[in-house]
Amino acid sequence: MRIIPSPRDVQLAAENISDRVLRGKLADVTPLAQTTILESPQCHVVRFDDGDPTGHPVLFVPPLAAPTFVFDMRRGCSFAEYMTGAGHDVYLVDYGEISFAERHLGLEHWVEGVIPEAINAASASAGGRPMHLIGWSLGGALAALAIANEADLPVASLTVVGTPFDTTHVPMISFVRPFVEFTRGAVGTAVYRTLGTAPGPIVKRFYQVATFDKVITKPIAIAQNLADRDSLEQIEAVDRMMDSMTAFSGRALGQIYHDLVRLNDLADGHMTLAGKDIDISGLKQPVLAIGGSDDGIAPIDSVHHVAELIQKVQTETVPGGHLGMLAGRGARETTWPLVDRFIRQAARSGRRSAA
Repeated sequence: MRIIPSPRDVQLAAENISDRVLRGKLADVTPLAQTTILESPQCHVVRFDDGDPTGHPVLFVPPLAAPTFVFDMRRGCSFAEYMTGAGHDVYLVDYGEISFAERHLGLEHWVEGVIPEAINAASASAGGRPMHLIGWSLGGALAALAIANEADLPVASLTVVGTPFDTTHVPMISFVRPFVEFTRGAVGTAVYRTLGTAPGPIVKRFYQVATFDKVITKPIAIAQNLADRDSLEQIEAVDRMMDSMTAFSGRALGQIYHDLVRLNDLADGHMTLAGKDIDISGLKQPVLAIGGSDDGIAPIDSVHHVAELIQKVQTETVPGGHLGMLAGRGARETTWPLVDRFIRQAARSGRRSAA
C-alpha cells in the first residue's frame, strides 16, 4: 500500500468524491429484472428474467429480517447476477415486512408453510424440476428444517452459507449464555414479549455489535480506498443493506433466543417447533456447508458442525465475514464458483441415481 498516493490515485479519488457528491451515490443498485411467480403472505417468489429456463433451478432462501437484495447487492457484485450468468434458472423468496400484528408468527410458519410453498412454486415454474436451495445464515437452517419436515419436497440439493448449527462456537452467544442461564432466560423473554417484535434498527445494532471491528475500521477503509471505486461501491451497498433490516416477529425471536441461543437445540440435529420434533439427520440431498474465515456471527466450527449431523455434507471455508462471504467482492472468486460447481455436481449425481 502506498503511503503517498500517485497522481493517478489522486485523480481517481477526486472523480469518485465528485460523483458521490453530485449523484449522491456511486453504486448501481438497480435490481435485476424479475417476474413474480407467487404472491402470498410472507411468501413473495420471483424468478430472475436473465436466467436460462433450461438451466439448473436455484432458489435463494434468506434469513428473517435481512433484505433479500443481499443476493443482488449491486451491478458487478451480485450473487444472482453471477448465477444467472452461469446459466442457472434462479428464483428468490422474499418474506416481506413483519408488523406488530404478526408478532404471533413462529419459526414453524416459515418451516412448515412459507419455504415449502416457495419451493413448490419455484419448482412448478421450472417445469416440475427439483430445486437447488441456497440459504444464508438462519435461512440455511430454516431450509434444512423445511426439507426434513416434508421429505417429498422437490429439492435436489442444499447449500448453507454462514449457517450456525452449534451456537456454542458463536463468541457473542458464549459470552451471554452464563447470564442467560442464571436468569433462566427471563430478561430476554420480558424484552421480546414487551416489544412484540425486534424492530429493524435493533436487528441492525445487533449485527453491528457482532461485527464491531468492521464498524470501527470503516472510516479507515474509506480513506484508504478513495481511488478504488469498486471498494467504495461495495461499502455503499453494505450500508444500504444494513439500513434496510426488517423486524423479527416476537414469537420467532423467542424461539431463536430460547431454542437456538439458550438451549442450542439444533446442535444434535433436532428442533421442536409447535410441539413437533424435526430431525435434519435424515436429509438425503447432498449438502454444501460454507463457513467464513472471519465470520464473527457464525464461526467456521458452528457451520461445519452440520457434517456431524448429516451424511452427505461437503464443508468448505472461504475468506470473509458473515456478509462478505456471501455478497462481498471476494465472493466472486470464492463462494459463488464453489456453489456453482457443487450444484452442477449434485445435478449430475441426481441424474445418475435416477438412471
